[in-house]
Amino acid sequence: MADGMKGRIFALHRFSVHDGPGIRTTVFLKGCPLRCMWCHNPESLDPEFEIAWIAHCCVSCGRCVCACPSGAHRLENGRHRYDRSVCRKCGRCADACVFGSLEFTGKEMEAGEVVAEVLKDSVFYEESGGGVTVSGGEPLSQWQFVRDLLSELRLHHVHTAVETCGFGPPAAFQSLLPVTDLFLFDIKAMDPDKHVRLTGSSNDAILRNLDFLMSRGARVVLRCPLVPGLNDSDEDLQGLAQLCSRYPDLAGLELLPYHNTGNDKYVRYGRNNPLPGLPSATTEDRERWRAFFIGAGISGVKVA
Repeated sequence: MADGMKGRIFALHRFSVHDGPGIRTTVFLKGCPLRCMWCHNPESLDPEFEIAWIAHCCVSCGRCVCACPSGAHRLENGRHRYDRSVCRKCGRCADACVFGSLEFTGKEMEAGEVVAEVLKDSVFYEESGGGVTVSGGEPLSQWQFVRDLLSELRLHHVHTAVETCGFGPPAAFQSLLPVTDLFLFDIKAMDPDKHVRLTGSSNDAILRNLDFLMSRGARVVLRCPLVPGLNDSDEDLQGLAQLCSRYPDLAGLELLPYHNTGNDKYVRYGRNNPLPGLPSATTEDRERWRAFFIGAGISGVKVA
């Protein structure tokens, strides 16, 4: 293991049941190369530390103003104002806030520290057939750390999974393949031009990486976020069905309906929300998707 290598993490979610088999702990890493329009974890995009400001919790007490060394926080006519452009992201304001209005997002941890934390729930993994999933952001943006983390988890006989958008260097997949029991591989769109419009990047490398994993016998579940009106047309679904047919050894196909529960996060982190008014997917959307894949002869489709 690389001595002293640390990963930048923004959350550890215990008792997860949607990120692989059984009861799991999901380790969320910061940093992502894609900019999916529907992202519901905008705090994961930037690899750097960030400050969330939850305005409705703020009482304009001025504690953050006194703590901030850069003048990012100030009171104007008795109301709190936060200027992110001068913020150093040191976290002193969050430490000073006693009302939960300011939260420091991001923590550097060594692989051994993460392992010690997630092993606290090992009994649940053993009884449920669960384990640990590394997600993000994009785990491949910190793949050396992920390799070290998963290698140590395997020594403790913990089932390992990586949720990835597939965008990363081939060396990352080559390195992670021996220590990863399951890849949850996201496919955002099959049409190359649409993929660029929706995520900001081409899907060429993503599809090559998927092909590499399948050719090496990796256990792969395709996970497809579907956003009504953006990537769920019959042509989009047909492209996904053809991809599934290309790989008969796929471990499964999961459709992830869009939900807008991440909208508040864009406000908290001062980010522009590309889809501010888009409603969540409906029951009718889910049933149409399911029926399409059944009609295309794709069995075992799971709709979250």
